[in-house]
Amino acid sequence: MKKTLLAVCFGGATLLSPLAMADDNFPRLETIGVGEVTAQPDMAMFTVAVEETRKSAQEAKQAVDKAVTAFMDRLQKSGVKRADIESANIYLHPQYHRSNDNPPELVGYQATRQVTVMVRDLDKLNTYLDNALGDGINHIQNIELKVSDAEKYQEQARQAAIKDAKSKAKSLAKGFDTDIDGVWNIRYFDPMPRPVMGRMAMDAAVETKATYQDAEITFRDRVEVVFRLEN
Repeated sequence: MKKTLLAVCFGGATLLSPLAMADDNFPRLETIGVGEVTAQPDMAMFTVAVEETRKSAQEAKQAVDKAVTAFMDRLQKSGVKRADIESANIYLHPQYHRSNDNPPELVGYQATRQVTVMVRDLDKLNTYLDNALGDGINHIQNIELKVSDAEKYQEQARQAAIKDAKSKAKSLAKGFDTDIDGVWNIRYFDPMPRPVMGRMAMDAAVETKATYQDAEITFRDRVEVVFRLEN
């Protein structure tokens, strides 16, 4: 008697995908493999900003330019390459005093400018942040931990996902008294985004070096495979 088996495995739920339903001429089994690998960060990227308000637009611009120039000079003297420093354009916004009885009154201008820095030595991250504060930077906007050999860990996660898909397929086939007879189709999904450290308020305590180095970055990958089953 000819035996036919059709299954889709996805997080414990059973459903039929459009691909699995496209051809009923042979028995098949679809599994979704997921892989996950963790790594300790050895790099970081952070963005800081300076925001100043002055009576005139020129004075506001000069104030933020002075802080950014001092910070960038200090970074380069401490070994950061110019290519690892990105300084954004300046933004100027007029500031008004508003009251119910009078039209808005221009009282000054607010200037804002950002600097993004790639840190290739994680041990120096806190030093650079402290220097930013000393140079007049008044906002730490974002810190993102990174891994220098990210491709290696992503490949490990991908292979773990493939292994997971195969393991599920073999287990399911065995449970239904049949065997895998090759791969019919593979669908690959882009890796999931890696976690990013959240924004930090200027008046909040900056994380310690140990906290940065003890953190973990998770690499995830996923693959969907349709296996042929023996008749």
